[in-house]
Amino acid sequence: MAKISLLSFLLCNIFLLVAQQTTAQPPSFLFQFCLNDKGNYTLNSTYQANLNHLLTTLPTSQNDNGYGFYNVSYGKGSDQVYAVGLCRGDATPNVCRSCLNDSMHVLTDICPNQKEAVGWYDNCMLRYSNSSTLRYSNRSMLGTPVTIPLNYLWNPENVSSSNVQEYFDDLRTLLDGLKNEAASGGSLRKYATGQTKAPDFLTIYALVQCTPDLPQQQCINCLDYVYSRIPNCCFGKVGGRVVGPTCSVRYEKYLFYGSPYDPRPPSQKAPTPAPTNNTINNITEGQKSTDKSRNIIIAVVATVSGVVLIIFFLVCLRLRKSKKNVQAIKTYEPVDEIESAESLLYDFETINVATDQFSEDNKLGQGGFGAVYQGRLANGQDIAVKRLCRGSGQGDLEFKNEVMLVAKLQHRNLVRLLGFSLESSERLLVYEFVQNASLDHFIFGTVTL
Repeated sequence: MAKISLLSFLLCNIFLLVAQQTTAQPPSFLFQFCLNDKGNYTLNSTYQANLNHLLTTLPTSQNDNGYGFYNVSYGKGSDQVYAVGLCRGDATPNVCRSCLNDSMHVLTDICPNQKEAVGWYDNCMLRYSNSSTLRYSNRSMLGTPVTIPLNYLWNPENVSSSNVQEYFDDLRTLLDGLKNEAASGGSLRKYATGQTKAPDFLTIYALVQCTPDLPQQQCINCLDYVYSRIPNCCFGKVGGRVVGPTCSVRYEKYLFYGSPYDPRPPSQKAPTPAPTNNTINNITEGQKSTDKSRNIIIAVVATVSGVVLIIFFLVCLRLRKSKKNVQAIKTYEPVDEIESAESLLYDFETINVATDQFSEDNKLGQGGFGAVYQGRLANGQDIAVKRLCRGSGQGDLEFKNEVMLVAKLQHRNLVRLLGFSLESSERLLVYEFVQNASLDHFIFGTVTL
């Protein structure tokens, strides 16, 4: 009953964990800003309805061409809403949509009334506004570098002090090459990754990206600006990132990105370029983010596997316990018999006195296993004592077991064993002494006088 209760408790907790996985809230942003310059909207207003419609349909809209860039608007006049979504270049469509869907819920929760907001995850960025012009100027929201707000994050590990300058010289060379590669990426994607060797046998991995609405030179200008901010946050650190609304850079001493996602059919994809310092060859890394449905499936599979393992463990535990009980019974059975044998034990000195110290006068005969002596106990009972040879090598446990076996044999043709004596190397068997009898008496029932 206790095992059933324990199993029920474990199952309840496991299914509760699955329910929590199913209803889990989206993770927090790396960075987010609620911008008040554009003013606030009223709850249940037309603007809020337009914003909710726009954000809800954004992850499923088809205007990204599979490259993870969304530029949409909805509504009219002062209630029109503009939104831009950008996924990292190695994010698959499922990862991209899941990330933007999380962004939609989190951003509206933490900025409940603001008309303009922006938030960043590792795999995507989402921003929306009630105007197509930038926050700090009258320039268009698209096609123009936006460097405010700017965000910083760094790896706390330091570069070796003797190699700091060389490390950042190598990083700068890598980033300059990636900047030109990303800026020339076209109107669908402006994204580049690469690696280079660094001091202390390290490898620097880097990723740069612009929103693809930026012209080539504007992408270069945006990346130049975020590059210039690296010393302010991350100089001397093995990794860091500077992130803005229209471009970003990140570098680390470990691989943190995967191969760029290409939405084209395999037959239309370009051949793999030759290895260079600015490209990654044959290095892949699974996406860190997965969509919610996949998380639920994994949680359910893990739960079922856990339940099976728990049941298997309990069954094995029960079988093992039963086996131990059987072994315990087998182990302790001889001990019980030995305890019974103690009641047949005679003191050696008692037998020694009864046989007059095993005198030759009391010796009845000699056999292959020892001599037999006649004796008389203090109560007047006559006994026959067989004194076993001392060189038999038989242990105390074996001798006692043998005594119990002989003592249990009751037959009219057998002389009854009364007991035994066991002291040091002495092994004595005490039998009932039959006066004026021979083996013929026990076999044929006759008496020889």
